[in-house]
Amino acid sequence: MLLFASLANAQHTETIQVTGAIKEPFTVTEKSLSELPVHSQDSLVILNHAMEYKSTLRKLKGVLLKDILAKAQFKTASPKELSTFYLVCKAKDGYQVVYSWNELFNGETGNKTMIITQAEGSPKEGFALVTPTDRATGRRYVKNLSEIIIQQIH
Repeated sequence: MLLFASLANAQHTETIQVTGAIKEPFTVTEKSLSELPVHSQDSLVILNHAMEYKSTLRKLKGVLLKDILAKAQFKTASPKELSTFYLVCKAKDGYQVVYSWNELFNGETGNKTMIITQAEGSPKEGFALVTPTDRATGRRYVKNLSEIIIQQIH
């Protein structure tokens, strides 16, 4: 009975697996995110592909995707090859979006794309990924982000 009570009160921990063309795959946890700089945004309007209003996310806090990826050592012989890398960000339900290395590390998109850790002032269930610089923000709004796969064009 005590074991059941302990399991019922245990905190569910979300993780994001980072794999692919990197020297050492790693796992992103709530704890590892808490060690990174926090970024805030008052609100973000979510628009679908037709630019129709879907929802508004408010009081967002999170960490930049590029800050998480700074730990990844890309498998490359030369920095020139970094332009051939891209990231596939996958949700638990199979939804996927793509970012190029240049988009995140060599442009304004990387300074805004974040993994949300809190919305409306309280912790979110699961991690969500947003790209506020997109016009159709819903296209790359990934709920329950679970995996980032780094790949290279050959």
